[in-house]
Amino acid sequence: MDITIHTSVLPHVDPDASVAFYRDILGFEVRNDVGRGQLRWITVGPAGQPGTSTLLATKNLDATFENVQAGDAEVVQEPTEQPYGIRDCAFRDPAGNMVRIQELR
Repeated sequence: MDITIHTSVLPHVDPDASVAFYRDILGFEVRNDVGRGQLRWITVGPAGQPGTSTLLATKNLDATFENVQAGDAEVVQEPTEQPYGIRDCAFRDPAGNMVRIQELR
């Protein structure tokens, strides 16, 4: 069996705030933004990476965390070494979805 994740959906209530968050703070590229006003279908993804993943990861977690925090995101967890062997942080996007970012080692 060959199963992959093609698309991951995060609901939003303010499309402009969500686009600004994922584009300007996380550095994703906007791939589609279709519709009007509050009724929009928006897709984003990492620049230069046409595939989609549900895990966000970075080589420099501290710098990424500082960037996200400077964008006024609600911090859920500062960068922390987890007992299961990874270091990550968590915050909420403008719609309240919890987003975790893991440090690549």
